[in-house]
Amino acid sequence: MTDQTMILSSKSQSWTRAKTGWTIFAAACVLALGNSLLPAGLVRPPEWLILPFADWINAIFVFVRDDLGLLYLTRAFADAVEWLLDVTANLLYGKNRWPRVGPIPWTVIASIGFVIGYALQGWRLSLLTGGTFVWIAVMGQWKWAMETLSVIVVAAPFSILFGLVMGILAWRSKTFERILNPILNIAQSLPHFAYMIPVVVFIGVGPKAGAIVTIIFSVPPMIRMSLLGLRKVPHEVIESGHMCGSTRWQLLRHVRIPTARTEILVGVNQVIMQCLAMVVLASFIGMPGLGQKLLQLLQALKIGRSVEIGITIVLLAVMLDRCTKAWATKQPEHFEKGTSFAVRNKFLLLGLGLSLACLVLAQFIPLMDQIGRRDAFTISKPIDAIADWFIVLIDPVTQWLRWFLITWVLIPIRDAFLWMPYAAVLALLAAAGWAIGGLRSALVCLAFFGLIAISGWWDRAMITVYTVVVAVSIAAVIGFPLAIWGSFNEKRAAIALLVCDTLQTFPSFIYLIPVVMLFGVNDVAVVGAVVLFAAVPLVRYTIEGLRQVPETLIEAADMSGATRMQTLWKVRLPMALPTIMVGVNQSVMFSLFMVIIAAFIGTQDLGQEMQRALSSTDVGKGLVLGLAVAFMGLMVDHLVTTWARSKKDALGLE
Repeated sequence: MTDQTMILSSKSQSWTRAKTGWTIFAAACVLALGNSLLPAGLVRPPEWLILPFADWINAIFVFVRDDLGLLYLTRAFADAVEWLLDVTANLLYGKNRWPRVGPIPWTVIASIGFVIGYALQGWRLSLLTGGTFVWIAVMGQWKWAMETLSVIVVAAPFSILFGLVMGILAWRSKTFERILNPILNIAQSLPHFAYMIPVVVFIGVGPKAGAIVTIIFSVPPMIRMSLLGLRKVPHEVIESGHMCGSTRWQLLRHVRIPTARTEILVGVNQVIMQCLAMVVLASFIGMPGLGQKLLQLLQALKIGRSVEIGITIVLLAVMLDRCTKAWATKQPEHFEKGTSFAVRNKFLLLGLGLSLACLVLAQFIPLMDQIGRRDAFTISKPIDAIADWFIVLIDPVTQWLRWFLITWVLIPIRDAFLWMPYAAVLALLAAAGWAIGGLRSALVCLAFFGLIAISGWWDRAMITVYTVVVAVSIAAVIGFPLAIWGSFNEKRAAIALLVCDTLQTFPSFIYLIPVVMLFGVNDVAVVGAVVLFAAVPLVRYTIEGLRQVPETLIEAADMSGATRMQTLWKVRLPMALPTIMVGVNQSVMFSLFMVIIAAFIGTQDLGQEMQRALSSTDVGKGLVLGLAVAFMGLMVDHLVTTWARSKKDALGLE
């Protein structure tokens, strides 16, 4: 078959798919317009169609927990984790547990931070790393921050080790990988709260529950990056290992894993960032630390103190992100044979020397040991004063905007989503699936949303969908023009990408602070928080997509006499569209996560019900709600991925 025949065949198939899709879309419109004439069973799922998934899951959990005795195994693991947490808690903030030598003076930890930062990337990272610990101590937040870090120090190694082992097993066995992939897809689509409920049932609440849910939540990216790294090891490197007589274990230990070092360390970076995100949110299940304090301050609407804690969380996130990225990109340093121990370990010796000096000084200068709240600085009062002044200044605008959005935008759109018959929604999704990927995609869409329909949570799911659609639409209206504007200039693009990288390190809780301050607790605040969170991947991927367009194509357009705007619309955007759609996909996933978290400030969607399930430790209900959110994300991911693949094929990019 010639290339021309293949192109014509592909176009014919696309036309047939589109025609079928439009036919199904027309049927969906008929169902929607005839809402008042439809039987009740087509407007909302009838009672006989609702399946008791929650009861089934609860029954399975009871069987696994009690009859199979999994409770004893989980409690034993929890006890081991608790012992490790007691050790780190004693060392970092002086909890009265073994080895009873803590707490380590804050100056010692700060000095170690300075040395680690300098060893990884020089003075800038050194100032960020050490300066973060100085800020925490000076602001009187040391105990809360160490409560948070004591869990990360325990959880991250477990996640890294387990993820690496699972990645190696998936690399070894295609069958295991095929079984693992759908589990990882669902795991990475589940909202944070869905992980907490079963952990509370098996473990209880408190630091050990927070540590275990953090371990579970942060494992998937490590598995994926380990698998990716092992697959990318060049065949020539493996052949060299064979020629040296390496056994399979030696080949893995000394050849494959070192060669995959960069990808594995990127996985470590992702694990640590996921750990920080979950530890902050684990305050909902009794995890002490910065997250719990921020939750209490937000509930009391103490903006100044909330901003102080927010700055600390952001600094920790940026510090951990920059350090682990620097570790991933830094190549191992090799020394000639006979090099002295002092030269080979100069940073270790420097760290030990500074730590010892700070330890001695802390015995004579109390402020170098611990800084209490009475001796600490605070910027909460100036922040409160500025916030009060700013809120009073823009209050007429925010009041009007809140009234306008709620009355004329959000409520009408929400009512429209709730008014739609579920049969029409399913038909609409089937039409979109068929137009993009044919019968298979249509069935995937029907399966995902059909399961949501028969779960009994249709209306709550539609409110979640409405919030995500509104937020992503607003994020697109704001993000796309900014990204296009930034992509035309290298300096602007670099600044925009740096801002996006920084914002992506922020735990999602942080985005609640400004919207609560401006709009209070309502749907506008929820949408605002989701917009802030969702705009980042849109801007990032749009800039990267536009910058990756080959210069030869742009030069050809210029030589054809195309204006800058014509080049943008006819060349740059079409070529960048597959990458831009990856950003849209990420934006939807981010929005789904944020909507669930934003239930804390008032929604009536799946997130609110998930928080109720968490408070009542209803595993079945929590997992059903979590899977409903995951199915939404997986459906969008399938459609976007399928469309992007076909677009790349059409453009000849792959």
